[in-house]
Amino acid sequence: MRVRDKAKRFTTADEIRKMGLYPYFRPIDSDQDTEVVIEGKKVLMMGSNNYLGLTNHPEVKQASIEAVQLYGTGCAGSRFLNGTLRIHLQLEEELAEFIGKESVLLFSTGFQVNQGVISALVSRSEAVVIDRSDHASIIDGCRLAFGKTVKYDHNDLDALKKSLSGLNGVNGLIVVDGVFSMEGDIADLPGIVKLAEEFSCDVMVDDAHSIGVLGPNGRGTAAHFDLNDKVELIMGTFSKSLGSIGGFVAADEVVIDYLRHHSRALIFSASPPPASVAAVRASLRIIRREPERIERLWDNTRHLWKGLKSINVDIGKSQTPIVPVTIGDDLNTFRVCQRLQEEGVFVNPVVAPAVPPGCSLIRLSIMSTHTFEQIDRVIEILDKVLDECGIEREIECE
Repeated sequence: MRVRDKAKRFTTADEIRKMGLYPYFRPIDSDQDTEVVIEGKKVLMMGSNNYLGLTNHPEVKQASIEAVQLYGTGCAGSRFLNGTLRIHLQLEEELAEFIGKESVLLFSTGFQVNQGVISALVSRSEAVVIDRSDHASIIDGCRLAFGKTVKYDHNDLDALKKSLSGLNGVNGLIVVDGVFSMEGDIADLPGIVKLAEEFSCDVMVDDAHSIGVLGPNGRGTAAHFDLNDKVELIMGTFSKSLGSIGGFVAADEVVIDYLRHHSRALIFSASPPPASVAAVRASLRIIRREPERIERLWDNTRHLWKGLKSINVDIGKSQTPIVPVTIGDDLNTFRVCQRLQEEGVFVNPVVAPAVPPGCSLIRLSIMSTHTFEQIDRVIEILDKVLDECGIEREIECE
């Protein structure tokens, strides 16, 4: 089959567009704040990963401007060859200190971190063991690795133990989201680490949604559980709490040096641009200086939980600022998303394969810069829209 023929057979998106329910690639005409402008109208932003509200912080923006003035707009090459700037090394040192690891390696995107680290570390005679709800970048990293991939049921330690027993002594790397990006729950890292020690496996934690959210001063899941020394690799992204784009992995220096010379996603990709790197450095300074931002994030999260409970909405297993509201049916999810936007609230619709079929949901996410009044308004509008669309308030979905 020719490429064009294959593309022509994909009609789902066009069918949804004809229904007036297409919810993707919505253009935003403003910065990522608690309110954004869409089609000339202000709407409350409840679908952003900007947890600490730093993407439009004046200090972060100024740092980016100054970096462009000093270094230009890009590096014109990979980190491996001509694309390493002094600020890359400075950020790596600062992140290593922040996370509490010997060394850090920067990548151009968070997706590339998981893709590049897993594929570089897991050889033919080894295995990578992952939670079924792990992020797509972890799954793609496993696809590129030559070793065996083993999946276990979500956050189920008994299933993990069974999977590890089945390795029969093969070297294993357990890779798990610290905070799961759709469910909003936290990995049982103490249990995972205990099993890893029992079966002589290494552990890698994806802290994309944990940095700036969990742990002392937002240092992540391992710090939250006081397990930094028990987790071999910690990855994070810059596109959430750190107000930029890119990613990193933190580990012992010997592991980082191995990755510098073996990760194809690093070696054959252009470097993170100066503006992005400078923005992360500024965001780190603010996080250290203003721990109250994380406190406000959790105050807002608890306020949202309470508000959803008051209208009998089940938030599933959420333990974080990521709050899912299960709708069930894909088209109903798109309808709810559309009606919420019409009423002034932007949310993200999530359907299979990001969640199991029949478990479609809208995903709310909180920022520290939201006000209680804005959150109360979201609850009021959501209550109205769920009634209008005939959506049950407590849908059980596994």
